[in-house]
Amino acid sequence: MDRAPEPHSGWTFVTNHSRVLAAIAEDRTTRVRDIAARCRLTERAVQKIIADLEEGGYLTHVREGRSNVYRVAPDTLLRHPADTPATVADLLSILVRHDSERPVASAVEDHDAP
Repeated sequence: MDRAPEPHSGWTFVTNHSRVLAAIAEDRTTRVRDIAARCRLTERAVQKIIADLEEGGYLTHVREGRSNVYRVAPDTLLRHPADTPATVADLLSILVRHDSERPVASAVEDHDAP
């Protein structure tokens, strides 16, 4: 592992569950170790989050050799009633990073332009 996760206190805009789900959506064969490094979590925390997501019906996995291959359930509704009728796909469309995306600052500037 590269290094220990940095401590954080206070609130954040994105939950660890959504960070892990986005990492898996970007690479269905990613390893727990890689998710932990990317999300700055411990491997144990990532394993727990994956178990939560599977129990909630948001994620499944199959073993292929020594690796897991994950499947995200994109049509599953988000858990909080205030998010209805948003789905996992809706959330991931915001969270998953794409190489072709513009930087946030320019997207905001373009939005405000006349």
